[in-house]
Amino acid sequence: MTRKPNHGLREIARVAGVSKSTASRVISGNGYASAEVKERVLQAAEALHYKPNAVARAMVTKRTYNLGVIVFREKPPIVSHPLYGKIIDEILFASEARGYSVFLKTDREMSLRSTDFLLEQRVDGLILVSRLQKNVIDYVKKFHLPYLMVNGSTDDPDVIHLVSNDETGGARAAEYLYGLGHRQFFVIAGPVEHRSHSLRLTGFLRRLEQLGLSEQSGAVRVIPSPESSFDTGFQRMEKHFSDFRKYGYTALFTTNDMLALGAMKLLLDRGVQIPQEVAVLGYDDIELGRMYSPSLSTVTVDAVGIGRDAVELLDKLIRGEADLPKLVEYESYVVKRQSTEGKE
Repeated sequence: MTRKPNHGLREIARVAGVSKSTASRVISGNGYASAEVKERVLQAAEALHYKPNAVARAMVTKRTYNLGVIVFREKPPIVSHPLYGKIIDEILFASEARGYSVFLKTDREMSLRSTDFLLEQRVDGLILVSRLQKNVIDYVKKFHLPYLMVNGSTDDPDVIHLVSNDETGGARAAEYLYGLGHRQFFVIAGPVEHRSHSLRLTGFLRRLEQLGLSEQSGAVRVIPSPESSFDTGFQRMEKHFSDFRKYGYTALFTTNDMLALGAMKLLLDRGVQIPQEVAVLGYDDIELGRMYSPSLSTVTVDAVGIGRDAVELLDKLIRGEADLPKLVEYESYVVKRQSTEGKE
């Protein structure tokens, strides 16, 4: 079937029996038109297969209906990261549902180049993901462009940021393992310069101290890790395996799931029974953890809620809504699986 050509506003106005300016008001959504007139114009637009030109629409509405997303992450994986990938997926879904297109950029150098690119695209707003330097925020503010942060922190009181309550999640991890009867804890902690890893470790150690266990007493051993990958978890456990067995640690906690899966692989390769000899608890609740055998117990991060709400709040900022929250926190909870409690 031959598709009809894309007619302009003049033809829509003629078919609907209204002026061109009235047709423009209805199509753009700006200005008054009666319900009866709106219906006629929209029916005419549908019949004529009208698609508004993006540039023309931007001139009328002063908006491009494009959003910019920048992931600031120095080392891979970036977009394929199990947690950030899930957040970005939800940002894309939520943006599409609200009529936005998305420009996605990654920035490994923590520079301003990605920001400049998106500013050149005349995006309506920015979502800044992960750790970033203050100069980026200062730069964006110069252009008076709506923006917010995801999974990062800042001392700037004007910035809206959406974060998981990682310190509380770390504390809940400690309480859970303690409640299972564990008193000797081995911890592999990801890069402390990352907000999430730092707060998860802080919450875990602080809660154990409240329960009477500390690094000083020998009940807790923390192994810092420069990265948070599967390979790094495997290598850290391999390097410290002799001490791990010598001092009888019965619980392993890591500040993300990939570290846990890597460390657990080494333990299984060495014949350690999980959870009979050692309980393993990760953090992030990535899908791969459920597929592993034994399946990985973990602490949740509401990646879907974070991604969805980031778009909703940015849309409100773009529309000029006031009194929006500056900090949105998402609670984290322990998910019990085979690596801590045996058969499901």
